[in-house]
Amino acid sequence: MTASLIWQKSTYSQEQGECVELAADGGAVLLRESDDPSVVLTTTPKSLARFIQGIKVTRPAG
Repeated sequence: MTASLIWQKSTYSQEQGECVELAADGGAVLLRESDDPSVVLTTTPKSLARFIQGIKVTRPAG
């Protein structure tokens, strides 16, 4: 993992943290929890897109 990663979070995130951050590293997408940045998950852009689409489709109404 590259030490100079640029971590990004949603503009909807609050200043106190507690959000998911993303970074690109070559062909991989890295995800971490802002309040525990030592734990990093790695996935592909395609897999992340499918995950996000699944959340949007199955989100409860209301």
